[in-house]
Amino acid sequence: MVRKVQPLRAQDKLVYLLALVPYLMDHDRVSVAEAAAHFGVPEQQIRDAVRLIAVSGIPGETATYQDSDLFDIAWDDFEENDQIVLTHMVAIDDSPRFSAREASALIVGLQYLSGLPEHADRAAIASLMSKLSRGASAQPTAMAVEASELDETLSLMRESVAAGTQIEFDYRNSRGESERRHIDPLRVESVDTDWYVRGWCHSREDVRTFRVDRISQPAMTSDAITHTAGDVNLPETLFDTSPEDIEVTIEVVESAIALLGDYVAKDAQLVPTSDRVRTTVRVPHFHGLKRLIAGLPGVVTVVAPSEAREAVARWTRAGAHRYTELP
Repeated sequence: MVRKVQPLRAQDKLVYLLALVPYLMDHDRVSVAEAAAHFGVPEQQIRDAVRLIAVSGIPGETATYQDSDLFDIAWDDFEENDQIVLTHMVAIDDSPRFSAREASALIVGLQYLSGLPEHADRAAIASLMSKLSRGASAQPTAMAVEASELDETLSLMRESVAAGTQIEFDYRNSRGESERRHIDPLRVESVDTDWYVRGWCHSREDVRTFRVDRISQPAMTSDAITHTAGDVNLPETLFDTSPEDIEVTIEVVESAIALLGDYVAKDAQLVPTSDRVRTTVRVPHFHGLKRLIAGLPGVVTVVAPSEAREAVARWTRAGAHRYTELP
């Protein structure tokens, strides 16, 4: 019984050709019979496909097809011996490359990541930077990320948490007041670009959260911590509410509510207005409120109390005035 082979539809033919080219590339030399058996098609169909591949390619810079823009095969072997050998390949064997500028940007980003304490595998990052440099379309511009005092402080905090030893430092609070603190560091966390260390403060005899960029003169002691994360109430949320917190009514774009994070209490009401949502946030002082609002320009508006509105407006005016001052 002879089975009639149905002709391929245009879509099937495209899929077939896309599969045939990588197959031929993986085999330096393959016979028409072997290829036909692999794809389960008649030998003549393989021959027709090979002839089609030989006139396929991509246009060059002139937008016309030149010899180097087309696939080519060993025609003598194909016509006389029924053997398929690709002698020139285009497009499919060209791996996309980053431009020099793109590679430079990625390398700088990797340099920054390699400086963070949580990325301990420096060798892997260095290997990736080397591959990006070699694989770019041109030599990337030599750039470097300079380590800052914040990076050193953060590294010391990480080291102290890992070692389970106490640490002391000078801490400047949001009101500009500085005080020497002595803590059992328990956790280092980040919110956006800000880093925080949480721990048991021996001065306050309670858990406190400290912004790393407000820490100076840190020193890791030889004393072991006396409180662990299991001993104290260390909430999952970074910022805890307090009875002394100030409640501020705001109007915010609904899609930006998540950006306010822990400032919005779980039980806070969300009341739709014309094009925004009215809700409340709790802040320990107006200085923290000013910083919060400044980070979301045009997205959040302070409604009440009037003292909060005036504090934010005064701070904004002071900042704008600095741009008008002559050098």
